[in-house]
Amino acid sequence: MAKIIVLIIVLLIQCVLNPIVYAEDPKKPAPAPSKEAQPVNPSVNAVTQAAVNAGALSCAGRINQVANFVAASSREMGGRLYVPAVEPDRNLISVSLEVRNENMPLGYASASFAPNQANGCGAMYEAVVYWNMKCDDVAARQFAGLKQIGALRKDITMLDGGPALNVFLMPAGSGCISIKKEVVQ
Repeated sequence: MAKIIVLIIVLLIQCVLNPIVYAEDPKKPAPAPSKEAQPVNPSVNAVTQAAVNAGALSCAGRINQVANFVAASSREMGGRLYVPAVEPDRNLISVSLEVRNENMPLGYASASFAPNQANGCGAMYEAVVYWNMKCDDVAARQFAGLKQIGALRKDITMLDGGPALNVFLMPAGSGCISIKKEVVQ
């Protein structure tokens, strides 16, 4: 019964709100780093629709929240959804996304969703971007609100955004790779 209610809610949202979009308006500013992913666009996105169509209903709200956040102000986005063939509503679901927006170069994001958790649907995402600047500059310009807390071991700098958010900065040639990881509570 709960699955049917979730499906009805998702379908109602689709009918009432704007059409499903896979790319956001590039003129929208990107959200500031968060303590928790927040939806930028409340409409049902293509990632959520694909998950629901595959039978993954209990995480539909969380998938929509995280996919909207990760793809905020994206000009271009494409992805691959990993949904188990057997009992998709009771197993881990994952998505890999290629994202490009006005505030960063090409990026890769991965998110995973676990139904039946204490918070309903557990989620985490990682966003990976190569920046054509030194890691100190990336920290100062892209992640100014986060505190530098040392090295992961030796060469990868860690930035702290709270108990569920870290950014790792890894030197790469003349540039830097940022890896933003957040567990959504």
